[in-house]
Amino acid sequence: MNYAMYVFCMLIWGLNFIAVKIQGTEAALEVSLFYRSLIAFVLFYMLLKIKRLPLRKAHTNYGTIIGFGICNFAVSYLLLYYGTIYSTAALVTLIFSLKAITTPIFLRIVFKTPLQNKIYIGGALGLLSVVIILYPDLHTISSSFLLGIGLAAIGTIVTSIGDVFSYYNNEKNIDPVRANTIGMLVATLSLLVFALATAKDFVFPTSLHYWGGLLYLAIFASFIAWLLYLLLVKHMGAAESSYMVALFPAIGGFASVVIGESALSWNLVLGIVLAVLGAFIALSKKKKSEFPG
Repeated sequence: MNYAMYVFCMLIWGLNFIAVKIQGTEAALEVSLFYRSLIAFVLFYMLLKIKRLPLRKAHTNYGTIIGFGICNFAVSYLLLYYGTIYSTAALVTLIFSLKAITTPIFLRIVFKTPLQNKIYIGGALGLLSVVIILYPDLHTISSSFLLGIGLAAIGTIVTSIGDVFSYYNNEKNIDPVRANTIGMLVATLSLLVFALATAKDFVFPTSLHYWGGLLYLAIFASFIAWLLYLLLVKHMGAAESSYMVALFPAIGGFASVVIGESALSWNLVLGIVLAVLGAFIALSKKKKSEFPG
């Protein structure tokens, strides 16, 4: 059962940005992300009620929960959405996998957690993978494509900042369902305000691919896969569960070729291999440290 959940989460999250690409831009990205967050919030709120957890609780640092929600569910998502539309889902998936390197760096800065040499090795391989993929087309890359890469990189960094808030919340034993419910509520309200402030039209596209992508992202990626991941962490441990990030570039790259977004080439294959290897090295952990005694 653990392996089935592991594969499910890996495939769902590995295809995240493919779903964004398929969903498209029939509605403004801010509006589409608002719809996704609203659906996910409703699901989390229902789960909160089923578990009979209070939304408010004394002696809770709401600042870190709000920071987690804004970073991980609003700002980073929006940046990654734009990065996907301007560039390719395969490249954004690869860049996003670099959070296996950036998150430990931020944890080191804030909480002084140990930072091993494997993080630098994994980071170097990850950056090299991006260069290899882009190198053959450097003379033809458009400014909008480069903007997409930049937005994806910033979005990944913001995600890592959100992971720092999440780390703090976990250390304070804040229930993850409660944290996600509040975080998703804050993200939903933030996206609504931002969409209204920037005069985005709240349209409801009628195409099947739009709603298919939206429901995939809201129900499967933002809710079901997250719940299964919590079970994996409980049964397998955080280190083993996090290895799936290393395979995101391979899943996203293969799917990108299948939908015709990217052409199959040696540099794409080599870049994906290096990205997977780099993330795996960064996430690797000795068994004896995970299961002492």
